[in-house]
Amino acid sequence: MENGVKINLISQQKLNEFTSSDRIKFILDQVRNGTVLVLEKGLTPVEEIHLIEQTMSEIDQDTFIGVEIERYTDDIKTNWLNRILRRTGRTSRMTVIGPAHLLKTIHKDNKVIQAMILTKKAVVGEV
Repeated sequence: MENGVKINLISQQKLNEFTSSDRIKFILDQVRNGTVLVLEKGLTPVEEIHLIEQTMSEIDQDTFIGVEIERYTDDIKTNWLNRILRRTGRTSRMTVIGPAHLLKTIHKDNKVIQAMILTKKAVVGEV
């Protein structure tokens, strides 16, 4: 197999097959193996917190240094109907998750996430 970074584009339908905890486990397993994930529908805020907590508990400087997460969000206007339906705050439209040592965010706004996927570690002094 050629050197490079594997990128998996994951549909909302695929993520919906998992329970919340299984979704976190699936994502961490993929990222731990060096895969960058692009999720069609992002995680809930609670799931993101659990992903970060789980990641922090598994950090090992030699094998797994964590995850990089970037997402687009929609602001839901908090009108009376949204309050009744409990739809307040932000929802994720798309999320990019990858190994922290491979995925570096260069620029992010509400329309574009620009990231660099590194294929080798930079050497100090290398030009």
